[in-house]
Amino acid sequence: MKISTTLYFDRSINQLGNVQGNLAKTQEQLSTGLQIVKPSDAPDKASLVTRLESELSRQASYQDTLKAVNVRLTAEETALKNTSDVMVRIKELSVQAGNDTLSAQDRQSVALEIGTLRQQILSLANSQDSNGNYLFSGSRANEPAFSQDSTGRVSYQGDHARMKVNVGDNRRMNLNMPGSDAFTRVVRDDGKGGKVGVDFFQALDDLTQAVKGGDRTNIQRGIAEIDTLQGGISEGLGQVGADLTVVDMQTSVLDQVVLRLKTTRSGVEDLDYTEAITRMNKDQLALEAAQSSFAKISQLSLFKFLN
Repeated sequence: MKISTTLYFDRSINQLGNVQGNLAKTQEQLSTGLQIVKPSDAPDKASLVTRLESELSRQASYQDTLKAVNVRLTAEETALKNTSDVMVRIKELSVQAGNDTLSAQDRQSVALEIGTLRQQILSLANSQDSNGNYLFSGSRANEPAFSQDSTGRVSYQGDHARMKVNVGDNRRMNLNMPGSDAFTRVVRDDGKGGKVGVDFFQALDDLTQAVKGGDRTNIQRGIAEIDTLQGGISEGLGQVGADLTVVDMQTSVLDQVVLRLKTTRSGVEDLDYTEAITRMNKDQLALEAAQSSFAKISQLSLFKFLN
C-alpha cells in the first residue's frame, strides 16, 4: 500500500510538471510569435532557420551595394545631362559668333559667356558624390578628375579604370564612368599631313579664342568639334543609362530572392496562432485535471501517514 501510494504520487508530480512545461512553452511561443523559441525545440528546423538567415544577410549585402551603385550612377547621369545642356548652349553661341553681323564687342561678350560655360563644365566634370568621391576620376576617387594649372590649361588626372562590384551571385556590374570616356578628345589635322588629338577643354579654349578674334574658319571648326564632344557626352549618358537599367533589373531579382527566403523562413519558424491557442486550451484543461488528481492523492490517509 505504501509503494502504490508513493508511485501514484510520483506519477502525479511528473504529469503535473510535464503539463506545466507544455503550457509554459506554448505561452512563450504565443508571446514571441515563433514556434522555435530555442534551438532545442526543433534542432533540424533551427539549423535551417540559421542557414536561411545567413543567406538573407548575404542578399541584403547585395541590395545595399546596389543602392550605393544607384546613387553613384544617378549622380553621374545628372552631371552628364547638365553638361550636355551646357554644350547645347555653347553651340548656339558659336553659331551666333560665326555670323558676320556681330560686332567685335558682341563677339567678346559671346566669348566671355562661352568661357563661363566652360568653367561650369569643368565643375560638373569634377562632381562628387555624397561621400566626397569624385565621380569621373576612375579608381582615383579621392582626386579631382580634371585639374587646371596657373595658365588655365586643364588636364585629366584620373585613370581609365572601370570599377566593378558584386551585386549578386556571379553578377558584377560597373560602378563608375571614367572621365576620359565621357569628356573625350577631338582629332585635328596637324598641318603636316598627320592627325593630332586635342583634349576636351583645350578644344573649348581654342573655340573661345577663335570667337574673340573673329576667326570664322576656326569658329566653324569649333562648331564641328562641339558636335564631336557632345557625342562623347551622349555615349557616356547611354552607358550610364544602361548601367542604371541593370541596377533596376538586379534589384527586382534580389527582391524576389529575398521574398522567397523570407517566405521559407516564415513557414519554418512562424507560429500557427490558431493551432497554438487550441493547444494552450487543451494544456490548461490537462493542467486542471492533473492538479485535481494530485490534490486527491494528497488527501489519501496513507499519504498523510507517509508525511
